[in-house]
Amino acid sequence: MNRPILLDNTVLSNLALVEQTDLVFRLWPERVITTREVWREYEVAAQAGKLPPHAWSDLTVVELTAYEKASAAAFASRLGAGERSCLAVAQTRHGLLASDDADTRHAAQRLDIPVSGTLGILVLAVRRQLLSLDRANALLADMIAAGFRSPLAKLDTLV
Repeated sequence: MNRPILLDNTVLSNLALVEQTDLVFRLWPERVITTREVWREYEVAAQAGKLPPHAWSDLTVVELTAYEKASAAAFASRLGAGERSCLAVAQTRHGLLASDDADTRHAAQRLDIPVSGTLGILVLAVRRQLLSLDRANALLADMIAAGFRSPLAKLDTLV
């Protein structure tokens, strides 16, 4: 697999809530993954009725190697198990981490792991002409209405 794109639960949730899970697969065919730890977090929310349970049926869920488990355990305890597992896999497998969690993003930057988030995914989709700017802004508005704490209400200045 080429450089994997690891999605944490914040990105999984945002895209699932607006029925745009296919967007990441169109941006990065055969490279999008998450970890078993993140998947457990998603399933808990889905079972509680907060997220669509079958939105990510095509998502590859990976198990951590022994080395990755040890690396994940060494990360700051303020990070959840899902975030720590994504950091460990992104670091060892030279991946990009997609997260909207500020602490996770800062940890990734300290480790020289490329990082993006929901806004970056939407901007890249506009730049690659998979979405119009109007459609991306509408999706962002829907995500915000569903609870996404976005630093921006529109993507216009980023495109």
